Amino acid sequence: MDNLGLGRRLLVGLVVLTAAGLLATVNPRSAEAATGAGYCAGRKVRTLPFSAGSVWVFKGNGYVCAVTFAKKAGAARPMAVSVQARGSRPGVDKGRYRHHAGPVTVHAGHRCVRVRGSVGKASADSGWILC
Repeated sequence: MDNLGLGRRLLVGLVVLTAAGLLATVNPRSAEAATGAGYCAGRKVRTLPFSAGSVWVFKGNGYVCAVTFAKKAGAARPMAVSVQARGSRPGVDKGRYRHHAGPVTVHAGHRCVRVRGSVGKASADSGWILC
């Protein structure tokens, strides 16, 4: 084997390792946030926009799931999301987050649900939907 072939193999190996290292440092949540994939099962059925963000609502197999996304990721601030099937207590996720609150999933069956989300003092409320 000549030195030129060994050099090429080393170069290819270095390129592959560099690419693998770059892929490992990419935040997978940022790609998911763009699509909503990976947070909730089912299909997206509603978006509730408001001044500081939006709430995405998903439905599938009798379950309803919601996530509140901030318009701009940044410093941790109060965020919340809740999903309530009519006649049941709401499922809630609230706290100080940088990017999103949730997901929150509840079994709704064929009942109406109410979805709420907030970022700071701005909020959205769906009222009773998906009846």
